[in-house]
Amino acid sequence: MATAALVTWLLTATAGFIMLGQWVSRGGHRPGSGSRLSPGLVFSHFPLAAIGLVLWIIYVIQPSDTLAWIAFVVLLPVALLGFTMFARWLPTVRAGTGTPESRFPIAIVIGHGLLAATTLVLVLLTALSA
Repeated sequence: MATAALVTWLLTATAGFIMLGQWVSRGGHRPGSGSRLSPGLVFSHFPLAAIGLVLWIIYVIQPSDTLAWIAFVVLLPVALLGFTMFARWLPTVRAGTGTPESRFPIAIVIGHGLLAATTLVLVLLTALSA
């Protein structure tokens, strides 16, 4: 299960990198962009997720009950930040506002969210069984 969590986490990160790259390349949160995603929100979600992923890679290499739980606890604010960004993204895509995030491919946004939820559950189940 730990390996499955790693795979889903890597796929989630890939989709996240795609969206981050598009958001930054389209101007991100510049004045007048109309973006509803603040840099603080985006740039706190990303490093926390990356830290959690590094912890999980270490866990897969050298299993530790404590490390599994730490990775899970790190994932909780990542999930909350991600859900917040999703909630802010929805009105922009519905309205077709032309903001940097309104042009994210819907399949990537949905895939990222589903993979993230799957990762969270797999990490929890792994930690519970550790």
